[in-house]
Amino acid sequence: MKDQYYVIGQPIGHSMSPTMHNEWFLSNQISGHYSAKEVGITELESVMTEFRSTVKGFNVTAPLKVEIMQYLDEIDPLAKAIGAVNTVINKNGKLFGKNTDGMGYCRGLSYILKNPIEEEKILIIGAGGAARAILYSLLHLGVKHITVTNRTIEKAEELLDGKLMNEVNIMSISDAEEHLGHFSLIIQTTSVGMKPNENSTPLVLTNLSPDAIVSDLIYSPFKTVFLKEAEERNATIQNGLPMFIYQGALAFQEWTGIFPNTIDAYSLLERKLGGTKC
Repeated sequence: MKDQYYVIGQPIGHSMSPTMHNEWFLSNQISGHYSAKEVGITELESVMTEFRSTVKGFNVTAPLKVEIMQYLDEIDPLAKAIGAVNTVINKNGKLFGKNTDGMGYCRGLSYILKNPIEEEKILIIGAGGAARAILYSLLHLGVKHITVTNRTIEKAEELLDGKLMNEVNIMSISDAEEHLGHFSLIIQTTSVGMKPNENSTPLVLTNLSPDAIVSDLIYSPFKTVFLKEAEERNATIQNGLPMFIYQGALAFQEWTGIFPNTIDAYSLLERKLGGTKC
């Protein structure tokens, strides 16, 4: 019988994780099978009891990344700092939690960086869970110049928890737009650009440097209006597919000890999404 792996969350039917992970199990000749399981917050406790004896590992997506932490036996320090877990490893009935989102983002970004990541002057747009994972991972990697901008300054301040005020700057959207040319890497972490707001952008790119990299965590649509406008201004662009692939690859490595083929995964999911390379 194959070892069982899952992604849990709600809704979950749209997830491409099973396609990606099952291809990796097949190509690495590993006897494993990965499925999507719809789990809401009210079912989480009973599912965790079941998973302790039935699965080798699983991924966690919205709305469970914070809730899951109370059911784990041990949590990685970076995941604790982020305050969310997206990957769980089952070691003989003990559940260990990690967060591969932020480091997965950074791994995917490395393909288009022109300089070492710690030298980049970074603007993060948004103050939600994805922004938090990326922010703490960038700090973990030694990045010194990070600014966060958000529609509401109060939420950006909450993101820093009062602990990072000396390490990270906060800017209003209007100030970020005015000083956009100072940033070498702009990271868009909000849902602006997805349906039903696919024609919207989180900020105006008038002052964008043509030497900048613009990264949008959205990958459906494959190229958001925000990325299209950045491309028109000759910036280097990247959508959220590399982050999705690398957070999955790091989880796969935690479970199996093997880092899988991310290039083939990109081609597979690119075809599935009907996109063309950014």
